[in-house]
Amino acid sequence: MFHAKLILFMSLLVFSSMSQADTGFRLENFDYPYPVERFSLTSQQQQLEMAYMDVAPDKAANGKTIVLFHGKNFCAATWRDSIKALSEAGYRVIAVDQIGFCKSSKPLDYQFSFHQLAANTRALLEHLDVKHFSLLAHSMGGMLATRYALLYPEQVEALLMVNPIGLEDWLQKGVPYIEIETWYQQQLKLDAEGIKRYQQTTYYAGEWRDDYDIWVAMLAGQFAAEREKSAWLSAKIYDMILTQPVVHQFEDLQVPTWLFIGEQDNTAVGKGFADQAVRERLGNYSELATSSVSQIPDARLQLFPELGHSPQIQSPEKFNQALLKALRQLSLRP
Repeated sequence: MFHAKLILFMSLLVFSSMSQADTGFRLENFDYPYPVERFSLTSQQQQLEMAYMDVAPDKAANGKTIVLFHGKNFCAATWRDSIKALSEAGYRVIAVDQIGFCKSSKPLDYQFSFHQLAANTRALLEHLDVKHFSLLAHSMGGMLATRYALLYPEQVEALLMVNPIGLEDWLQKGVPYIEIETWYQQQLKLDAEGIKRYQQTTYYAGEWRDDYDIWVAMLAGQFAAEREKSAWLSAKIYDMILTQPVVHQFEDLQVPTWLFIGEQDNTAVGKGFADQAVRERLGNYSELATSSVSQIPDARLQLFPELGHSPQIQSPEKFNQALLKALRQLSLRP
């Protein structure tokens, strides 16, 4: 009994020290799975840089490129397993950290919009001479990828979205507008324990494995390094997400689209500020996936009944198998 308690204590101690570690405000002390490059750009009268990984095919190249967009509480690094699978399948993979996130510049006085982030990414891809590609996007990245595909449909060969948020308009459904200062005060309280609780419930359908700890550390470490700056950026980004819905333009998408949905997801931005009746109507991903596919002109759906918000992390083998199958089907289309 003593031995078991000692093991439990030591594992909790390791998690606590790792998840509270100072990874750096821009993740200077957090290693990515592939070399990180940086692209300089001028945006909103500021000189900024976007961090990204440009991973060549590990085996015979198929001539295709896939661009990866992360979610709000994620980074390019969280695509680690999918990058490996795609590279081994012959794809060039470009995984981007958006301005305001992770290893990229984090300007506090920036006007965040999906249009602006899309324009930034387009500038990066022009710099890399990437003219046509598929977009693979997760969580908030799905809202950005939708906006990108609406703005620049001639570039996007396919849109593949993994548990994208924004399949519903939360304000329209009864979530009250939340001032940035209110978001800021909430985000100041963020800590590793709270991050883990939320991720366990939402991202991983109630389960937890040791390999998830690194993603808690990645997010918590940025707050440990610069709490007030991190909280302010997070607040502004939440405001962007809540006030710039994309769901009303799904019918305008002109590119083949796949939705990959972990049905145990319950994400709904701002639901904690809504009353109980409204909360009960939000974040039903089984229903949202079906309704979204019916709105998008050329869309298909892959469900993962037992998985949560992050199927690519929770079950990478199952997810990557479905992803590569979808890409093969897309490549066979006329």
